[in-house]
Amino acid sequence: PLTQKDIAQRMGRSVGEIYRMIAVLVNRNYVSLVDENYYGVTTKLFELAHINPPTHRLLVEAMPIMDRLASELDQSCHLTVYSQGKQVVLCKVDTPSGMGFSIRAGAEVDVLISASGRVLLAFQDEEIRRLRVEEAVARRPEHADPQISSILNSIRASGYESIPSVQVRGLYAVSFPILDARDHAIAALTVPYAERIDQIQRKSIPEVTEALGTAARNLSGRVGGMVPLGRANPRKVKGSDGT
Repeated sequence: PLTQKDIAQRMGRSVGEIYRMIAVLVNRNYVSLVDENYYGVTTKLFELAHINPPTHRLLVEAMPIMDRLASELDQSCHLTVYSQGKQVVLCKVDTPSGMGFSIRAGAEVDVLISASGRVLLAFQDEEIRRLRVEEAVARRPEHADPQISSILNSIRASGYESIPSVQVRGLYAVSFPILDARDHAIAALTVPYAERIDQIQRKSIPEVTEALGTAARNLSGRVGGMVPLGRANPRKVKGSDGT
């Protein structure tokens, strides 16, 4: 982070000359005030350069994969991307049976407390991860967690996240990253697992995790990204197999 004076000196300008420029950059969220007198670059340019251009291709490749996944599991699924301290649902496929939980396309979802948000943070380099955590905390200070770094490291080591929803009772979220060529998450593919009392043969959470992992690796490969074969082994989940 730099002060206005620091920025002016590095540009060979006066503070008066750069004042309006900095104000415009802050207003458009390219630069943010990180302390009382210090400014830092946000991740907006990164988002524009690395997420927005391939969005159309990502959607084109994702929809058939998501359709097959929803049909196989009889669960809904959705695809999210990170955006300025939150995540946005790019697309979703409802459960074929018409009964289940789903989230609408275009919805904004919190980052730090959700499986998909944590996946989007975990699969980044340290600097981008730090900036995104700061943005998410600035947006929702009540979600700050001193253990977030170790949580994200654990997710990256596992290859995915699988947790009970903290917003909807009885819902379980399983999420995998969609990776680019640098092994960074450009999106998260998520199944909000909902149990059905009337379906004895319904897929278990470990079975959903395996199918979702396969779909995510397939989509990563289709968009030219990393395919982490064998990295994600479904973790045993209490209650998912009747125990």
